[in-house]
Amino acid sequence: MHPYIPHLLEDIAEAYMGKTQEDFSNPQNLEKHFEEIENWISHDPPNTFGDYFGLKVEDFPPPDQLSEDDMTTICKAFNKMMQSWNLDIELPDNLPIPIAYPMTVETLNEKTAIFNQGFMVFDYCSGSPEGCAFKEYCPCIDRLKDLPKDFDLDFGDEELPY
Repeated sequence: MHPYIPHLLEDIAEAYMGKTQEDFSNPQNLEKHFEEIENWISHDPPNTFGDYFGLKVEDFPPPDQLSEDDMTTICKAFNKMMQSWNLDIELPDNLPIPIAYPMTVETLNEKTAIFNQGFMVFDYCSGSPEGCAFKEYCPCIDRLKDLPKDFDLDFGDEELPY
């Protein structure tokens, strides 16, 4: 294990959102819930994910300085911490950890709103394998293989049938 990993795991543990049992036993009222949604729709979030607790991408060693086990350990701890903030990241199951690790850490630079109920998901899928951040691991590749060869995906300005 890289000697910096235990310190980084401590920093990640300190970044958990502090929720008390009271937060879970007193559900948010409907008015506040809709206010939260309306703010999310009408305003760009002012803060990045990392702004909420002070971690920065620069606090994480680059992938070439870590073993795959180290990156896996960091990602697992990071993902649990994200869930405490009602956030998640959607990555393909077959995505190699040297690609998943920097994408996970990069969420610290993403502007995001924090919700008291429900989850916000960081999703890097464009819906098309062309130019996809996941490259050959894009889950859309397999889905598109099932389409007939003459199927035209470019609808242009046409109105979609649904």
